[in-house]
Amino acid sequence: MTSFLDIHRGTAPLIVAFPHTGTDLPPELDDAFVSPWLARRDADWWIDRLYAFAHDLGATTVRTRLSRSVIDCNRDPSGVSLYPGQTTTGLCPTETFDGEPLYAGDGPDDAEIERRRAAYFDPYHAALATEIDRLRATHGTVVLYDAHSIRSRIPRLFEGELPQFNIGTNNGATCGPALAEAVTAICDASGHDYVLNGRFKGGWTTRHYGRPADGVHAIQMELSMRGYMADPAELPTPDSWPTPLDPEPAVLPTLRTILAAALAFAKGPA
Repeated sequence: MTSFLDIHRGTAPLIVAFPHTGTDLPPELDDAFVSPWLARRDADWWIDRLYAFAHDLGATTVRTRLSRSVIDCNRDPSGVSLYPGQTTTGLCPTETFDGEPLYAGDGPDDAEIERRRAAYFDPYHAALATEIDRLRATHGTVVLYDAHSIRSRIPRLFEGELPQFNIGTNNGATCGPALAEAVTAICDASGHDYVLNGRFKGGWTTRHYGRPADGVHAIQMELSMRGYMADPAELPTPDSWPTPLDPEPAVLPTLRTILAAALAFAKGPA
């Protein structure tokens, strides 16, 4: 059953993926979490709405409506950490970004993790792979843009304030250098701070699908939330979080230019 997936099929050689914007909790997990709010708190809030303009470019979008607390569609399904030595959350997280337990008990066992993987993780990636294959059959070259965001300050995960734009290509392995250079130049011209392959080098989606030699160029963008919503320094509470999407997000003009550049890269010389 794939009723939790939102897929918009475009014809341009650009796919925007949203693995973490969902907030739905399946009925069978109604009583599993400490609180529904805590199970939704670490969502990439409003990112699918921020990038809604992608459809005007002819882009395909793939989104899961499920909360990342149910299963994280941007983690290695084997359970191997993508950031060895650094604090991170797992395939079926048992704690929040700030370290609070998500479950009153032990959390999902191996059998439950496998059930969630088969029910939710695998269909999401099957859909993503299908869209990549569909567009490659027409265009040859496709850009997969994995869209993310995170609160600007989470001491447990990183020191200080995260740059506004965090570009990930797994140290150049997942896309051609011209694409990374174009995105970096746009971020540099924006006046906001940015980093290439800093704390967030690209998750499983970017690393799994990014095969430049085969015509699939994958790049991750992790935005600090302060660029499009109020992002308080203190720990969010049910009364304060999430804040609304800004009516005129500061990062929106830059994101429009980035996706246009990604599309131009995929299309190649005119």
